[in-house]
Amino acid sequence: MEEQEVLTQVEAKLRENFGDNIISAEMMRDFSVFTIKRDKIVEVIKFLYDEPEMEFRFLTDLCGVHFPDNKGQELGVIYHLHNMFKNWRIRLRIFFSVDDAVVPTLTTVFSAANWMERETYDFFGIVFKGHPNMRRILNVDDMIGFPMRKEFPLEDQNREDKNDAMFGR
Repeated sequence: MEEQEVLTQVEAKLRENFGDNIISAEMMRDFSVFTIKRDKIVEVIKFLYDEPEMEFRFLTDLCGVHFPDNKGQELGVIYHLHNMFKNWRIRLRIFFSVDDAVVPTLTTVFSAANWMERETYDFFGIVFKGHPNMRRILNVDDMIGFPMRKEFPLEDQNREDKNDAMFGR
């Protein structure tokens, strides 16, 4: 089935059942992408899991994103789902303020979300409410800050041993 048809079918089902909670539906690089209101994300994913016509039963990935220039929606979580029966792949997104980085856990639907949510917390500081073990997974426990946020310069501004001209700058 053509990717555009997947988008059309999934969007129709989501809009029929969730209406205005579906913020947008679009094709991005041959991938169906749906932006959902944060408080409905688990309900939408549970629906996509249970609905006989959808059957998205595999959580391929869950990760955080940080767009510091999007005021009020700096942080987000991206969910990749796969329907293995029809070989459909979709992406769901939610966005929220860096000052309110709390989203519901998806471990109630996919147990595999456990470590993915811990990794997202560890690197972006997004807390998954209801998670059974919300703590760092890769960085040290007493680390301050979240390394994947774009809050720090990429390089040490005090370095004198590097000639930027050698790097095309």
